[in-house]
Amino acid sequence: MADILTVAQQALLGFDVELVDVERAPLGLLRVVIDRPGGVRIEDCEQVSRQLSHVFEVENIDYKRLEVSSPGVDRPLRRLADYVRFAGERIELRLREPVDSRKTFTGILRASGDEPPVLSLDWEDPSGQPRTLPFSFDDVDRARLDPVLDFKGKKR
Repeated sequence: MADILTVAQQALLGFDVELVDVERAPLGLLRVVIDRPGGVRIEDCEQVSRQLSHVFEVENIDYKRLEVSSPGVDRPLRRLADYVRFAGERIELRLREPVDSRKTFTGILRASGDEPPVLSLDWEDPSGQPRTLPFSFDDVDRARLDPVLDFKGKKR
């Protein structure tokens, strides 16, 4: 899998897209997730699909179907740079080890301008009190954006 990720990264160097993830799914599906500032357009997916189809054929990477898509509104945060980029956004964070008997928190991501950045999450405890949870990139099991969506006045 690391080889496919490396090949895909190299193949997309000249494109104005970020490779978010590459996943092998059942029945020979190879799923590639891309992102770009301003959002992914259908033209971006088409262009990346054509490029990767040619490169994977040359590199002899076996798959039955290639799917190229955007990460969606609940984009996963995979790299430290993602945490810096999406500072100020609402996220769902799952830690490897529990803090105060819980592993999953939802709140506003904060990242300092330091190198390496200092990460924290502003969240409300069950009683409604604001709290801050400091964490490191290594503490994270998984994280994703968790935007509040407004569907005809009904927020989620």
